[in-house]
Parts: sequence; C-alpha cells; structure tokens
Amino acid sequence: MTPVCRVGATADRRPRPGPLPRNPLACLPLTGVSVSRPAAGLRCDFRNLPLKQRLRCSCPHSPAGTHEKGRALSELVAAEDVLLFVNAAVTATGQREFRSSAAAQQFSLRFVHEYVRVNYRPVYAAALALDINHHNAALIVEQLLRTADEAGGPEEKRAEGRLIAARLALLPPQRVYRLFRALRAAGVNNRRTRAIVRAWLAARPDPALDAVKYRSGLKAALRHVHGRLPDPETGDFLFAPGRRVRYENPTLDSFRRARYEQGALYELPFTVAEGFAAGHGVPRAVFLERIAPRMTRLEQLRTARAADLTVMPLTRLALYVLSLPFGERVERRAELTHALRAAARRAAGPYAGSWGRVAAVLDDSFSSSGSAVKRRRPLAVALGCHYLLEALAAPGAYTPLWTSGGSDPLLVRPYGPTPLGLRILDALESGPDRLVIVSDGWDNAPPGLAGEVLRVWRSRLDPERRTSVVHLNPVYDAEGFDVRRLAPSVPAAGIRDAEDLAALVEIAQFAEGRTGFAELLAYLDRRVELFLEGTGDPVGEGAGG
Repeated sequence: MTPVCRVGATADRRPRPGPLPRNPLACLPLTGVSVSRPAAGLRCDFRNLPLKQRLRCSCPHSPAGTHEKGRALSELVAAEDVLLFVNAAVTATGQREFRSSAAAQQFSLRFVHEYVRVNYRPVYAAALALDINHHNAALIVEQLLRTADEAGGPEEKRAEGRLIAARLALLPPQRVYRLFRALRAAGVNNRRTRAIVRAWLAARPDPALDAVKYRSGLKAALRHVHGRLPDPETGDFLFAPGRRVRYENPTLDSFRRARYEQGALYELPFTVAEGFAAGHGVPRAVFLERIAPRMTRLEQLRTARAADLTVMPLTRLALYVLSLPFGERVERRAELTHALRAAARRAAGPYAGSWGRVAAVLDDSFSSSGSAVKRRRPLAVALGCHYLLEALAAPGAYTPLWTSGGSDPLLVRPYGPTPLGLRILDALESGPDRLVIVSDGWDNAPPGLAGEVLRVWRSRLDPERRTSVVHLNPVYDAEGFDVRRLAPSVPAAGIRDAEDLAALVEIAQFAEGRTGFAELLAYLDRRVELFLEGTGDPVGEGAGG
C-alpha cells in the first residue's frame, strides 16, 4: 500500500541534528550564546544566536512541552512557524521588491527554508501540496533531495518521493531542468534522485520537442542519471548530431533545415524560431505575423499580439491590462472588463455569490508599482482580487475601496501614500460580513492607524467576530521573515496570484488563534491526500534511496 505523507503522525518527532547544506548562511559563526530555555520561534529575537541554534531555537518538542501549558505554547509557536513559512512560500521569489533587494530576499528565504526543514520536515514536504509558487516548490524539492539522510525512514522517504514527483509534474519544464542542473552541480545523485529524474523524463509527452527547446537541460539531466532516450533519433540529435543526414521526426528535421531554410523555422516553437529568425535577418514584424499560429497565449501577450483574453488566467490578465496605456484601456473598456469578469467567475467556481456582503480595501499606492523585475505585480494582484471578490460576493453586495480614493478599477495606477486606516474605517461602516484587505501592509497615512482601528474594532466593537477580517499581502518582508501584518488580531496570508484568494482565506483562519496545531496538521493532511489522489507510485522502489 503506497503511503501518504501523514503530517500529523510524525509531527512529534524531535529534529535530528545533521549536516547543513552549503548556502549563504554557512558563513555565520557556529559558536556563541546558548539557549537555556525554550525560545519563541521566529517571533523571538534570534538574530544574534549561532546558526544551528537559530535553526532549532523554536523546536516545539522542548522539555517545557511535557507540561500542559508548555505544550500549548509550543504548539502555538509551531503553528505560527508553519504559517510563516507558507506565507513566504506563496509570496517570495528571491527577486527584488519595492523595499528590499534581491540579495536580502534570497538570504531571508533560504533561512526560512532551512529553519522549517530542520524543525518540521514532514510539514516542509507537505507544503508541496499547497498553492505555493514555482520558485519555492523547486527549492523544497532541491532541499529534500539534498538532505535525504535527515528523513525519518523508508516510509517517509517514499512519501516525500510521491510529493516530489507530483509537484514536478506541475512545474514548467524549464524550471525543472534548471533544478536538475542545480542538483548535478551539488553532486546530488542518490538512488531516489535518479529514480525521480528518470520518471519525470519518461513522462514527458514529446522528447523530441524537449530536445529542441530545452536541449542543454535535457542533455545535462540524461548525463547526470546515466539515462537513455527510447527514441534513438533524439539520442543522436543530442549527443551525436553529425551521425544523421536527416531525421524522420518532423520537429528534429525542421530544426536541422532551419539553419539554411527560412521556411523551416516557422515549424518550430516560438522561442526556438526566434534565434533562427535573427540569424536569417527576418524583420521582427514579418516573423511575428508568420509564427503567430505556433505561439502560446502567453507568448502572444508578451509580444503584444491579439489573443483570446477570455481564457487568460486572472492575474496574468490583470498584468496585461495594467501594461496598456490609459487611452487604450478606455477604448477597450467593454472588452477588458468582460475578460476580467469572465476570468474572475472561473476562479470563483462554485463559491460565486456565496460570501454575502463583502468590503475590500485595495492598495494602489506608489509601493504597489513593485520593482523592475516584478513590475506592477502588487497592483495586478489587487486588481484581480477586486474582480474575484465582486464574483464571490452576493449580487450587489460588494463595496471596493481603493487607497487612492479612485472608483474606476480599469484606470488604477500606483500613486500616492497608503491611508489604510481611513479606508478600513469606511469599509467597516457598511457592516460587511467579510472585510478583505489587499495591501503590502505599509500603512503610512498616518502610520499605524490601520492597526489601531482593527484592534479597537476587534476588542471593543466586534468581539463576537460578526465581521470576518483577513489581510492578504502580495509582498514578502525580508527583514520580518514573513509578510508584513497590520494587527495581531487580524490574520495575514501571503498571496501571489489573485486566483488563490479563496484558498488563502481558508488558511488564514489558522492564524487567528481559534484553531490549534492539530487542526493545521489535519488540514495539511487533507491537502496532501487530494494532491496525491490517483498519482500511484510514480518513482517505484527508487523513492526510498
């Protein structure tokens, strides 16, 4: 019987010390202050402690856990740590943000990954079943494979193998090949890694297309695991290109002919054909017009080609809308609004119209412009959430409030300060069933007003919690190792794609303190079971090595 990663069943295990993988944190000193009593996890000031003590300072299985009060405290700390990691894995990508550099983001994210992997390895693996972003999914897979000796035993390794294989099947191929190259550079070549790589390669639908589009990545992966392709033609194309004069496979032969025949390049994928077109001196406009039938919807959007916007994902569509000049947005108002609402209805699914009265505070301040590598991403998330909340609310029961005071969502732009407190007051006056705040949390007009408003509201005006309040933050705070929060009484969850809003609101309930660590583990177990449903054992016996 193939095991399922039962998070709750192994959560009581004391973390085992083991060698830490090489990373930027390795340069920190390993001697210094000792921890004489149970620390409070990432909520404590651990930055002056040595690295290994930092990674284990919040272990929820300390001697204090033998007493009921100590156990309750340690479980609360564990739940906070897990939610903190989920927020980081959803929002952080290691890229530059508006208020922090790429180096700070990468350093902070690497530390959080090591911290959770060492202290809560089953939960760390179970995060692969959640709606985390591709960057963190690849990091988790890499860390699990690099530290296979830290796993509890064959059953836990097999469960991790199933999660890894299932997640790799969802990642973009280029990111998986990049992960395989990182494993090769690190010298990770144990039996489980080889089995997982071979299983993923065997499941690829068109090896010839991969050989053309991801040539270096496929060659490196095959060499690393000493694998062979079932098709000898593709093998010769990769490792002995001079052996054959022509290929029976049309994709491989088109690549061969595209070196000297312009017409052949239009039979290739867009990203491959681009290089040949430049080499042949084909004008860009002519090339884009002729290659259009071979382009994906995202490629058409990136090259400003016409595309069927009604089938685009909500956040991608919001990014596209924000990239258009204001004049074009006005001219295409009906088309763009229809497309955004159609994407929102698809994302809402069966929950459409079921959330009752909903008020939203949406951040379109200057900081929502993001950074050079994540241009307007926070604003696009807020715009997508606006249309999704409109679909989730009861008909005519949705109240949107932008921090700029604007009322036309199609013409939003990142501008001005962030008066969250004032907008939250306006939202609460309408007496909504749900209040959703989408912001990076930098309340500065005046500073701190939002937190104070929410504190008084929760403690004095609405202690029965008639209004559900949740804060969704699209920006990872590198200094705080989490998304920035507005108030301790309001749950905060990281968000990268507006489509994940409903699932993240569900996760945020665990941050309110009304549910315990056991409930959180049970929730993760359910997500793992749903994620692995019907996957079988894709890596066979090799998963345990």
